[in-house]
Amino acid sequence: MTTVLAGLDVLARRLPRLLRGRRVGLLSHQASVTRDLRHAVDVVRGLPRVRLAALFAPEHGITGAAQDQVGIGGERHRGAGLPIWSLYGGRLASLAPRPASLRGLDALVIDLQDVGARYYTYNWTMALAMQQCARAHVPVVVLDRPNPLGGERLEGNVARPGYTSFVGLYPLPTRHGLTIGELAGYLNETHAIGCDLTVVPMQGWRRRMLWEDTGLPWVAPSPNMPTLDTAHVYPGGCLIEGTNLSEGRGTTRPFELVGAPYVDGARLAAALTRRRLPGVAFRAAGFEPAFHKWGGRRCGGVQVHVTDRARFRPYLTYLALIADARRLGGRRFRWRRPPYEFEWKRLAIDLLCGGPEIRRDLERGRPLARIAAGWARDLGAFARARRPYLLYR
Repeated sequence: MTTVLAGLDVLARRLPRLLRGRRVGLLSHQASVTRDLRHAVDVVRGLPRVRLAALFAPEHGITGAAQDQVGIGGERHRGAGLPIWSLYGGRLASLAPRPASLRGLDALVIDLQDVGARYYTYNWTMALAMQQCARAHVPVVVLDRPNPLGGERLEGNVARPGYTSFVGLYPLPTRHGLTIGELAGYLNETHAIGCDLTVVPMQGWRRRMLWEDTGLPWVAPSPNMPTLDTAHVYPGGCLIEGTNLSEGRGTTRPFELVGAPYVDGARLAAALTRRRLPGVAFRAAGFEPAFHKWGGRRCGGVQVHVTDRARFRPYLTYLALIADARRLGGRRFRWRRPPYEFEWKRLAIDLLCGGPEIRRDLERGRPLARIAAGWARDLGAFARARRPYLLYR
């Protein structure tokens, strides 16, 4: 197995002088660790002649304890003795660093583990931090990490202008195939963020690699991303947030279990099985979420079992699941109403899909093959646009 070093390991082992003489801030979370599980806070504090002066935390907080869409207030890091600036409070303005939090910094270091899907909010916390750093003339250093889904496969439609939100600030396909460092470079140039950006690349990573090929330890980057199985279904599973179906939060298999009290799991599993979707099987399941949607209620539904990760198409699969659950559920099925991720007018499903077209296609019963054909051209254009920003073969 090839030894893969994440950007944090490369910084510690190969580039300890990169930040020498600087007063730095660090944006990180619980998955910001080295191969031997040292946290980025301790690594940066241990670099020679580097002063760690500020800490920043994205959604879920620096320890990952908070659930989704729960505002985080100011905290204090006991080990470092520093206050932690929250970048996920109760207001839209809280999502970006305040000018005062950047004052006096010589650089902002960003070390966040992404999961390769447009909706994952860490991407957009990074983008907003880059915007603010550009305005404040603070250089940004992004420590790269693997895309758990690899860097070759793309899937889904590209979000359309006018449907920006904290689950998609810039137009990307649902499964973008970029590492977070590549994404930083792509956004910085193609969307004119214009910050002074340095990306510390990984060592040993190749585009064909899934997380399992890296030898790196998996630390859940968010409370409902506990396993690699979760990461593989997430580019489709997150769509369930836009409905009144439970996406399995409050269970041990979030995004794999999907259902509601009104769902007949056997009928739903049979309908999905008849579609012969690639790389996936469906099992009728019953579950009772401990919290979140339908908390404490017995739900019928399905568990999504990925049988071939190379062939599995998560976005298409969960569109099929929504289509069948909607048809079988009749009037009991509902689209989730606003607010959602600081957006108060548009439906959550339209924000997740990057526009209303996918929802309308599902409501009209348009065949999935035709829906998928509709995003082929945009995927091709994105594949060409991202090429100059790819850091790995």
